[in-house]
Amino acid sequence: MKPSNNIWIQRQQCPCGDWKCYIKYEGDDQTSASSQTVKSETTSSELVFTPYVGQIFKSDDDAFEYYSNFARKNGFSIRKARSTESQHLGIYRRDFVCYRSGFNQPRKKANVEHPRDRKSIRCGCDAKLYLTKEIVDGLAQWYVSQFSNVHNHELLEDDQVRLLPAYRKIQEADQERILLLSKAGFPINRIVKVLELEKGVRPGQLPFIEKDVRNFVRTCKKTVQENDALLTEKRENDTLELLEACKSVAERDPDFAYDYTTDENDKVENIAWSYGDSVRAHALFGDVVTFDTTYRSITYGLLLGVWFGMDNHGRAILYGCVLLQDESSHSFTWALQTFVRFIRGRHPQTIVTDMELALRDAIARELPNTKHVVCIWHILSKLSSWLSFPLGSRFELVSDKHMALLFSYRGFWSISYIRGSFLARTMTPEFSQSLHAFLKRILSGQTCLQVFFEQIGLAAPAGNQTRDGMRYMHIKTCLPIEEHARSVLTPYAFNVLQHEIVLSLQYAIQEMADGSYLARHFKKMDGECLVIWMPEDEQIHCSCKEFEHSGILCRHSLRLLEVKNYFQLPERYFLPRWRRDQSLFPMDDQNSQSNNDDCAQALHALTETLLTESLTSKERFNHVQREITGLLAEVRSMPVAEELSLNMPGNNVSET
Repeated sequence: MKPSNNIWIQRQQCPCGDWKCYIKYEGDDQTSASSQTVKSETTSSELVFTPYVGQIFKSDDDAFEYYSNFARKNGFSIRKARSTESQHLGIYRRDFVCYRSGFNQPRKKANVEHPRDRKSIRCGCDAKLYLTKEIVDGLAQWYVSQFSNVHNHELLEDDQVRLLPAYRKIQEADQERILLLSKAGFPINRIVKVLELEKGVRPGQLPFIEKDVRNFVRTCKKTVQENDALLTEKRENDTLELLEACKSVAERDPDFAYDYTTDENDKVENIAWSYGDSVRAHALFGDVVTFDTTYRSITYGLLLGVWFGMDNHGRAILYGCVLLQDESSHSFTWALQTFVRFIRGRHPQTIVTDMELALRDAIARELPNTKHVVCIWHILSKLSSWLSFPLGSRFELVSDKHMALLFSYRGFWSISYIRGSFLARTMTPEFSQSLHAFLKRILSGQTCLQVFFEQIGLAAPAGNQTRDGMRYMHIKTCLPIEEHARSVLTPYAFNVLQHEIVLSLQYAIQEMADGSYLARHFKKMDGECLVIWMPEDEQIHCSCKEFEHSGILCRHSLRLLEVKNYFQLPERYFLPRWRRDQSLFPMDDQNSQSNNDDCAQALHALTETLLTESLTSKERFNHVQREITGLLAEVRSMPVAEELSLNMPGNNVSET
């Protein structure tokens, strides 16, 4: 059995605490591959023709695979019999025979009181395929010299032939999973049921049986014990190397921070680190922190925790990492204390995590004034496992247990409870996907802690952020509010606000008797929202609480400001975390934006004329569509310049 190339896996233990309950993640590579293997082995409909004398194969292995596939389709299995070798040709003859060929030779019975009397399955079957090697034009090839498909026993049906020993194979991915479950204390019958669930097959439809799993675990027991000793040594050595790497970086970079704990044997237990750029980024965007504990190392037995934030361009910032020996409240408490120390005592407004009881208790103690939110995307990823029918019927679980768990956490994830909490758009599916992609990219293929630490070091500095997404911000409504916001906000924040501005035009404002206002959609596609306006200090509050939630004004508030003839939004509604001047790296100045406006106007004029001309005939339209498609592909393949500095020609397009 080969060790896994990747030391990191997603945690599968269910937060309900039941050892029989696990989480299956959608798109899991290993599960998908294993499921595909089962499907290919059990439902393959590939045609395999009957071998014939004179049939040629490139190698004897190709011939054995071909004959084996033929045998499986026809209800029997084969084995390798004798081979013949010469000094010049090496092995030049191979004999493949039916698994029931020949007869068992009588063996001496062991000197035991009750010897086992096993019946032999061999019955002298004469089905066979003999190969002979020949050299043709200097190349070796194998041809069928003898073939017989005459059996003296019954052939098996499809649902029986798969149970023959020759076809009961445990794939490498399944071997790793079996050993992992066995080490976790799962009995053999439970391991088989877990694998059936993960692969989505009916009971008894795995390409191996419970006996094979039991034999595999028994055979590997000694190897596992030896591997555990090697892994313990590797874990200690690699953890010490990681600690030395942290010390080395700290000597070169005084802003780099790290800390660790040791156990009673003076072995490194927990270790955490953060970078100078990360601390500086947290000073700007540390209002919301995501603490991701999705992954753990199967090699080192360590839980990986990563602190993330979102910058003013909507991109993830890495604040720090921690490796913990266990998932106890004590370990999480140390991790939180260390992180707060790294960020110089600044507590976030909101912390976003997965469902974890020990972590919840630690946050309540260490960050009492911080709002704790459970990420809805973590919950949704578990629902398919919690509510699956096979899981409940086989393990005698019912959805009530998981529904009770969700209910107990309702104050941490339900929108009615967290709508007024500031989350800075970290709960959007795009941001969640970006975190997942970041972790997959960093963790895939990492075989040791040293490489992992180096990869994190390359990804962490804020200066490594690219300018992707900082594209031209065009105006859609020509409202003064929109033009002013474009000069203040980053492209990401402006795009969000612009979307709300466009939608605000679909709302009517009605003043109520108490001085408040009612915002109503013209098609009543959205619920009514109550907006309160206090002109003396330019405060506006909406019942949808979008500004409190994301830091960007909602369409209802914007509509009221438009009605009140506001040409600019009040400064208090441009949060520092969304402003252009709060970026971690320089933004384009207003001259660049002006150049972009000139370019946009020129292109708009061209495209308007092109549209008018192309709609006069179908031939013209098809030609324009074809040429524009090619032009767009060509432009996208060109490198992106840091600045757009063009001398714009006059618009010489004239209509004819």
